[in-house]
Amino acid sequence: MKQETQDLVNKGLMLPLMEEFYTIQGEGYHKGTAAYFIRIGGCDVGCHWCDVKESWNADLHPPTSTDVIVANAKKYSDTVVVTGGEPLTWDMTALTDKLKAEGCKIHIETSGAYELTGQWDWICLSPKKMKLPTQGVYDKAHELKCIIYNKDDFKFAEAQAEKVNDNCILYLQPEWSKRDTMIPMIVDYVMANPKWKVSLQTHKYLNIP
Repeated sequence: MKQETQDLVNKGLMLPLMEEFYTIQGEGYHKGTAAYFIRIGGCDVGCHWCDVKESWNADLHPPTSTDVIVANAKKYSDTVVVTGGEPLTWDMTALTDKLKAEGCKIHIETSGAYELTGQWDWICLSPKKMKLPTQGVYDKAHELKCIIYNKDDFKFAEAQAEKVNDNCILYLQPEWSKRDTMIPMIVDYVMANPKWKVSLQTHKYLNIP
């Protein structure tokens, strides 16, 4: 990558864009809502069950001007979801400032592993054991979404729930490949611990991105 381009990426004026698409939000609080998704490449958290491992290496995804990303998004929707990869690997200030200038509502899906940058209408925090969230993300998260792969993940979810702010909505979501095993356990757990809600990857049931 040319130094000039690298400098723009470092400033968040260009971002390694993996893909962008208009679809229905499938998970969490906003499930069922039409939204434009911006998937930013680059992640070093390394979840073994990640369903977009091709997003991990930022070098595989072309640095794209935030002006171009915003222009594409506003053609489709005023609700924009920034996901990854781990979007907070990069400075989100320029992207979110430009989306806000266009009147967009901006959501982020993040592991919280890096300091929060940018301005967000909704922060979905999905913490990972390998690289825990920063306090700033715990403090501002609107939604905590814990992925349940095995029984031990219930303990991790409870530990994370103690760290988020009091207004944060709590979700347990089965890891897709383990859903048949984990959904009954999650249902029982939520009924016994009703501060939690169930989240499912409804877009996968709908066979949409």
